[in-house]
Amino acid sequence: MEKNYNPKDIEESLYNFWEKNGCFKPNNNLNKPTFCIMMPPPNITGNLHMGHAFQQTIMDILIRYNRMQGKNTLWQVGTDHAGIATQILIERQIYSEEKKTKKDYSRNDFIKKIWKWKKKSNFSVTKQMRRLGNSVDWDREKFTLDPDISNSVKEAFIILYKNNLIYQKKRLVHWDSKLETVISDLEVEHRLVKGKKWFIRYPIVKNTKNINIKYLLVATTRPETLLGDTALAVNPNDHKYNHLIGHSVICPIVNRIIPIIGDDYADVNKDTGCVKITPAHDFNDYKVGQRHKLPMINIFTLNGKIKSSFSIYNYQGIKSNVYNSSIPIKFQNLDILSARKKIVYEIEKLGFLENIEECEILVPYSDRSNVIIQPMLTNQWYLKTLQLSKLAINVVKEKKIKFIPDQYESMYLSWMNNIEDWCISRQLWWGHRIPVWYDDKKNIYVGYSEKKIRKEYDIADNTILNQDNDVLDTWFSSALWTFSTLGWPKKTKFLKTFHSTNVLVSGFDIIFFWIARMIMLTMYLVKDCHGNPQVPFKDVYITGLIRDEEGKKMSKSKGNVIDPIDMIDGISLNKLIEKRTSNLLQPNLSEKIRYRTIKQFPNGIDATGTDALRFTFSALASNTRDIQWDMNRLKGYRNFCNKLWNASRFVLINTKDHSYFNFSVHDNMLLINKWILIKFNNVIKLYRSSLDTYRFDIAANILYDFIWNIFCDWYLEFVKSIIKLGSPEDICFTKNILIHILELLLRLSHPIIPFITEAIWQRVKKIKYIKGKTIMLQSFPEYNDQLLDKNILSNISWMKKIIIFLRNTRVEMNISSTKLLPLFLKNVNSEKEKTIKENKFLLKNMAFLEKIKILSKKDDEPFLSIKKIIDGVEILVPILKMVDKKTELKRLNKEIKKIKSQILVSEEKTSNQNFLSYAPKNIINQEIKKLKNLNEIYLKLSKQLESLNNSYCEKK
Repeated sequence: MEKNYNPKDIEESLYNFWEKNGCFKPNNNLNKPTFCIMMPPPNITGNLHMGHAFQQTIMDILIRYNRMQGKNTLWQVGTDHAGIATQILIERQIYSEEKKTKKDYSRNDFIKKIWKWKKKSNFSVTKQMRRLGNSVDWDREKFTLDPDISNSVKEAFIILYKNNLIYQKKRLVHWDSKLETVISDLEVEHRLVKGKKWFIRYPIVKNTKNINIKYLLVATTRPETLLGDTALAVNPNDHKYNHLIGHSVICPIVNRIIPIIGDDYADVNKDTGCVKITPAHDFNDYKVGQRHKLPMINIFTLNGKIKSSFSIYNYQGIKSNVYNSSIPIKFQNLDILSARKKIVYEIEKLGFLENIEECEILVPYSDRSNVIIQPMLTNQWYLKTLQLSKLAINVVKEKKIKFIPDQYESMYLSWMNNIEDWCISRQLWWGHRIPVWYDDKKNIYVGYSEKKIRKEYDIADNTILNQDNDVLDTWFSSALWTFSTLGWPKKTKFLKTFHSTNVLVSGFDIIFFWIARMIMLTMYLVKDCHGNPQVPFKDVYITGLIRDEEGKKMSKSKGNVIDPIDMIDGISLNKLIEKRTSNLLQPNLSEKIRYRTIKQFPNGIDATGTDALRFTFSALASNTRDIQWDMNRLKGYRNFCNKLWNASRFVLINTKDHSYFNFSVHDNMLLINKWILIKFNNVIKLYRSSLDTYRFDIAANILYDFIWNIFCDWYLEFVKSIIKLGSPEDICFTKNILIHILELLLRLSHPIIPFITEAIWQRVKKIKYIKGKTIMLQSFPEYNDQLLDKNILSNISWMKKIIIFLRNTRVEMNISSTKLLPLFLKNVNSEKEKTIKENKFLLKNMAFLEKIKILSKKDDEPFLSIKKIIDGVEILVPILKMVDKKTELKRLNKEIKKIKSQILVSEEKTSNQNFLSYAPKNIINQEIKKLKNLNEIYLKLSKQLESLNNSYCEKK
């Protein structure tokens, strides 16, 4: 085994070995229980980020853990076509390389370009997954636009449409005018920006003498939308204006007469109490318009300009001619901000502008294109969710699907109880094209293909059919992921075997957009052999969000993103700066990011290997919503892996020629060997319980504590003494236990740190005569409820306390380890006396003792001893002969003088009223604690000085 642990030397070759030998495949043993996880498909547009690496590590731990329990295990892998993100990327690419846009290509030619790019990008993502050690079945890798997945998507759409759950309607949506498509709520980012509020007068149409008010004053942050106003609203309880309900006002510039309506949406205490209603360009106004059956006027083109003529619809989205459709020529084809300036100018010129106020407003931006989102009235396809949501709510309430941690259940239920219909269409070219065709009379035909539709509906060849240009929302195909990847709608062997899946690992930010939709669609479309709805998964494990070391969200614009592969393989400072500052949406941030990177990583990032990264992820996987990344912990776990490597190397060196044999804990062996067997057995129980309850942080801490503190720091030190001083029989038995514990420990650790455990195990298996090809197919260690002896644990714990006490005494008294100490014990019961006698040689060697003597009650205690009672036994260490009295007196006096000085400074500080009044509470508490510690040290040193002075005087 190599002297130094170098992850790079072992990781990639081991992964190739696993993959080549089919170690990741299901065992297809139908008599075994199954375990299946569907990997949330990462987008093909980018590299894996920290969130991906974190979640995939958690999944791989679960997969390896269950595979080692003999289960028929499948981890289904795949990638998502990422409709909008991919189309943006390719459009940027062809503009950069060819100075062309999407519109310079036919739809088919543009899609061919994406497929060509996809092959390269997909390789990059899957290569990263391999570096993380993901034990997925690569032969079953899926892509959301694969032919079989596309077939599943069409089948789902057709079933839902024919069952009247999919419909088409003109409705208000979030519109990206740069991409010219509807986008989901998830892709809208609300930013607080400095803006203006314009106060505009709407003249009242006087058809009665009882009205004394000339106009109603309305405040708006979007004055350009007045072109589409169809009402003014006042609160029915507003005594100032409610008498005007039923009357009308004139909309400035367009001179449209619109009604004054009464609606609670108008807030008496906000601005003027009057609100302009533009149903086609504001979501709240749209709801008001639906309640009052108001007309809807679309004033914007799809690319964000003022139209040449109004598009007018009734509240049901049917074309209407209720108003004049002409738009003043001076506003036509202006972009929105230019139109705003011109409209404000015209309003002011007409005398309708009363005031302008500076204010801060929340503006919706597209996180894809960075343009302002416009609420737009468009014709889209929708999925009815009310019927689907009832089953999805009940299944969670009945605990057939469990959220872990359980606080996310209430978040899920809250959203599901207020769910709205889902807009499933997108105006893109890349994606699942909606399987709908139209004839020249706009009749709708839904089916797999034009050919099948013609056959099914007996449509003549000379009748032209045109397929809908829209594609389905990416989340639609993702919502079918748990069963489409297994072959649905065909009743495949894999679907029957692995569905329902066991657990979904995901983030809280997509509970609504993906998890809820998976539950709804799976339960509607997939049934068991009895016709009952199947759930997509039984558990939903929600991870926290990985933030940087300051607790901030990682983003490219902040310059705090860390590529997981850069921590595995390392990266130089220059390359890290280049990576963080390339392709910025805001290039002006590059210098700030450069400075931050130099400050954070002055020497770049050191390579730590995959196992250290995985262990860090596991140790951080608590139940908190936000997880703060810590590079120091990563370095610490790199040291931990190194510790395991060196400890294993020690074991292998010392068991090289050992002939392993089976044994029983009841065999005649040293107490320390029985102790390690019992301690390890307890670790198995706690560790398995932690993994079974998704407490990966606890599992990592259990493993760390056992390997570092128990196995390496204690057991191996005892073993060294046994090999040095033990009998041949004890040495042989100890080597046997040593190799046994190490081999089981490697199996126990394998799910979290797979590479280092495999590399070591391949050497250990030869000594233990194991014929298996890989550690990952070995059985996982099981807890033995018969292997428990509290007396053994108690006695070894007592021995350890004695050793720790003696080591501390040496440090405190400045006694070299080369100077052997005598040890006296008093008040020792028969069991502890037996422990001392059987382990005398170990205790002497571990604590550097000259002798160990058990005193009877009649025996005199040695003069000038340091005493301590440990588990009822008096421990005495005579120090009179151990130290040079003059030197020790001089040292103690010097130390006491130093401590006195520190106490005076601390006392002065803690009695200072200014310090107590103005210093932060944590600083005050630190100082009080410091003073207490100083006083304790002073008292201890004073006692030592007094004892030494007494002995010195008596001697003189």
